[in-house]
Amino acid sequence: MLSSLLHNPLLWIALSASLMAQVVKLLWFWGRSGQWEWRLLVQTGGMPSSHAALVSALCAGVGLQEGWDSVLFAACCVFAVIVMYDAAGIRQAAGQQATVLNRMISTLFDKDHPLSDQELKELLGHTPLQVFVGSILGVLWAIMLSQVWGIFPAQ
Repeated sequence: MLSSLLHNPLLWIALSASLMAQVVKLLWFWGRSGQWEWRLLVQTGGMPSSHAALVSALCAGVGLQEGWDSVLFAACCVFAVIVMYDAAGIRQAAGQQATVLNRMISTLFDKDHPLSDQELKELLGHTPLQVFVGSILGVLWAIMLSQVWGIFPAQ
């Protein structure tokens, strides 16, 4: 089983696309601020979306390997749409709500109050642009790796 996982190119393309997006996020922040923020390698939210890169790379890889008209490609696309909608919709809204709640708590309660102990995480989701850029990166990453590694048959 472990050997099968280690030799599954689709798995590694998708996971490496997510990692690549996190590295781009780190470089994006450095380019804008001049500071290295290493926490960005493991945090959610920001430009580009690593979730979108992961599911888009998986879709592209499945399309390249199984065919663009395959049932598996269709299933991956539906999965990708759900993930990207969640990242840009539901998780983005939850982050905005956390911002409002943090402001309310800091305004209404003293710093010694138990509710003031810990702020809610505000950067949870993505803007539509961040999701779009992540998805483009994921597709390009999958196409590039499939060409470099020569792993998928020509369609």
